[in-house]
Amino acid sequence: MTKNPAADAIDESKGEVPPGSRRHERAQPPRRGLRLLVWAIATLLVIVLGAVGWFALSLNSSFNKAEKLSNENVFPDDADRPAASETGALNILLLGSDTRGELDDEIDDIRGQRSDTIMVAHISDDRESVQVMSIMRDNWVEIPGHGYNKINAAMAFGGIPLVIQTVEGIIDSRIDHVAIIDFEGFKGLTDALGGVTVDNPREFTSRHGKTHFAKGTIELNGTEALEFVRERYAFPDGDYSRVANQQLFVKAMVKEVLSRDTLTSPAKILDSVDAFAPYMKVDEGLSATALSSLGYSMRNLRADDMSFFTSPNLGTGREGSASVVKPDWDELAKVAEAFKSDTLGDYLANQD
Repeated sequence: MTKNPAADAIDESKGEVPPGSRRHERAQPPRRGLRLLVWAIATLLVIVLGAVGWFALSLNSSFNKAEKLSNENVFPDDADRPAASETGALNILLLGSDTRGELDDEIDDIRGQRSDTIMVAHISDDRESVQVMSIMRDNWVEIPGHGYNKINAAMAFGGIPLVIQTVEGIIDSRIDHVAIIDFEGFKGLTDALGGVTVDNPREFTSRHGKTHFAKGTIELNGTEALEFVRERYAFPDGDYSRVANQQLFVKAMVKEVLSRDTLTSPAKILDSVDAFAPYMKVDEGLSATALSSLGYSMRNLRADDMSFFTSPNLGTGREGSASVVKPDWDELAKVAEAFKSDTLGDYLANQD
């Protein structure tokens, strides 16, 4: 019987190609090449994920060098505190000490010390801005249970819980976290960053290290940074200029930390955390995981989104034999309202 070629024909219009033909060979997917590509991508992912995992573990290990303080040793009783924020904003109390060494004291040993530097960092609900208020240590305020005294005496009277209760009484808002930082940490962090550049508004020579700081743009190494943030005796207005220099340095340091050179260098990030963490005490809620989550939510923040100011005051005066700073309570009431309503940015903008 005659074979009908038409019956056995392949309908190429439907994409069918005769096996064995050159076109058939071209039509088959390059399976071996595809498998190699898949394996290459998978291998790359394993390497990348391994590196990320190593970095996360290393970062967590470095930050865990900071001592964690239990909540009962940090926060006052709820009955003595303002209500939790309804806006989603966060307030972090930063206490600076000048012990010239690692913070290896037990929590009971903190009682009796005085806090040399007091700052409250307010992180807005949208995580797009941060306002940092410095409270000068000689502010004459009411310390619960102890009458009026300089605010830095609160640590000596009742440890961290009393400091928090006193500060909350001023800003009428709850403190969510606390970090105690030894100034020595600035030395290691500055060196880990490769130096910090500041625009120094006043020429001075530090009394202790005898370092001369010229007016204008200067780059500080670790030792110089430590002298820069400590010095107060070189200034006619003493602590006013010291607080201003601390604010100036912290903002410059944040700018360096948020720079592309730092954020794209895992080694630099690890070195920075490793250098700073041993000089910190933080509440147990301020874990590496919590910080990572907070950091991610603030990923678009830049140094220009941070504002620094000093709690309003009426200058210096005397209480008995003590030289004190007189708070401006009328203006502080406006500041407290801005803390509560998460409008500190607007408040500061209206002060300019």
